[in-house]
Amino acid sequence: MDWNRVEGNWKQVKGKVKEKWGQLTDDDLDVIAGKRDQLEGKIQERYGVARDQVRKDIDDWYGIQKW
Repeated sequence: MDWNRVEGNWKQVKGKVKEKWGQLTDDDLDVIAGKRDQLEGKIQERYGVARDQVRKDIDDWYGIQKW
């Protein structure tokens, strides 16, 4: 997975992330700033999901994006 694409285009990607994980606030997204580990941690915190499941969910989400 080429996560650099997400980091480099974070301003555009933020909206797609918010569509998928609506419990993340704009402040959360600003702090995450495209960093995958930060995104995983915030999703885990907000949704109470195990780390392995969060990684799978992010991978699945990333895979269906039309870049």
